[in-house]
Amino acid sequence: MSARNYDVVVLGGGSGGLAAAFRAASYGAKVAMLEPAPLGGTCVNVGCVPKKAMWLAADLAERIGLARKIGFDVPAEPALTWSTLLERRQQYIANIHASYQKRLDETGVVRVSNRGHLIDAHTVQCEDGTQFRAEHIVIATGAHPLKPELPGAELGGVSDDFFALRARPGRVALVGGGYIAVELAGVLRALGSEVALLVRGQRLLDRFDAEVSDQLAENLRLQGVELHFGCKVETLQRQQQQIRAQLHNGPEQAVFDTVLFATGRGPNTKGLGLEQAGVKLGEKGQIEVDDYQNTSVPGIYAVGDVTGRVTLTPVAIAAARRLMDRVLGGHPEARLDYENVPSVVFAHPPLGSVGLSEEEASRRFGKVSTYYSRFRPMLQALGQGEVRSLFKMVCVGEDEKVVGIHLLGEGADEILQGFAVAVKAGVTRRQMEETVAIHPTSAEEVVLMR
Repeated sequence: MSARNYDVVVLGGGSGGLAAAFRAASYGAKVAMLEPAPLGGTCVNVGCVPKKAMWLAADLAERIGLARKIGFDVPAEPALTWSTLLERRQQYIANIHASYQKRLDETGVVRVSNRGHLIDAHTVQCEDGTQFRAEHIVIATGAHPLKPELPGAELGGVSDDFFALRARPGRVALVGGGYIAVELAGVLRALGSEVALLVRGQRLLDRFDAEVSDQLAENLRLQGVELHFGCKVETLQRQQQQIRAQLHNGPEQAVFDTVLFATGRGPNTKGLGLEQAGVKLGEKGQIEVDDYQNTSVPGIYAVGDVTGRVTLTPVAIAAARRLMDRVLGGHPEARLDYENVPSVVFAHPPLGSVGLSEEEASRRFGKVSTYYSRFRPMLQALGQGEVRSLFKMVCVGEDEKVVGIHLLGEGADEILQGFAVAVKAGVTRRQMEETVAIHPTSAEEVVLMR
């Protein structure tokens, strides 16, 4: 069978794959993209987009409660029609699918609804035997949620299963202490579920600044989420219509309607023919790449979660675009700088972070200086709420260059972007102080920290 010839073949139609395909097409390249599943990958279908939709609904539920406290005549327990929320959410996602397909059609990118694997460094074969040859092959197949190996693990779900829920679960156990566990815990609690976070370590979000994650934990407790640290799930057992968890150092009442594991993700590299093509993999199965997204085989590149490097949607998009700028656009030094990438955990309220935590800065630079603002946002104060915001800045050197900004509080997800630009540009503490603040806002607390 003769192969179909293209300039670029992309494996995967998620954020990174789409970005690579569109940028390559903008340079006049003939592009084929292989993706059997719905367009948009994890982010659009079982990640960022539906998560944010659920977070927005949870945020509204909390604000309804605050509205009642400041004088609005609203029911003590307003009811959410879960099916209506899911209908709106899925319609939003369907519109994204349609938008992507329209853009593929407009740019001339050929979408192949089939899975492919490498035959050699320049040939991809589909499951139906069709072959595609290209000078450049981009692997952007993403990652998937993992379950721990323990008896009864099949009784628990993963984050994908959260989005398949058709009604609000009653009592939920979330196993894990990372951002997915934290986000799902906040959403489910705000929407009325009883939630227990079963965390194997001693704190939440161990890659974030410790003081900020401690305040996050306190906020979750105030909102009614049970936190159990140093807790290990040993087995899961069916108990009539519920699930009983056998725990080490956990709650005595360990019977749940739903158990969800948020214990890590693994790269989607199985069945891609990487070993036969000579592509080197890391110890966790991720594709190893250099700073320019090159794999160990010339002409084969990888971007996004499949590489295990800063697994965020905007990172996959930016890396893919710069890759195509380099190999097709005449910019030989184009690459993504992985330093100072901002990220947000959609807790209630959200946590935004850019740069180094105090712990990381101390290891790298030795002496550091830190500035804080711990406060109760105006709406919380008006509604006599107890949830606190904590903003923190980490500085180094005589000129107090800002190397980290960590924001836990209302609006942190929107506020952080501007400060991320400042950190990337090398802003100093003095320059922050000399900036006139906007009052009254939470954002002003960043420049007023002491």
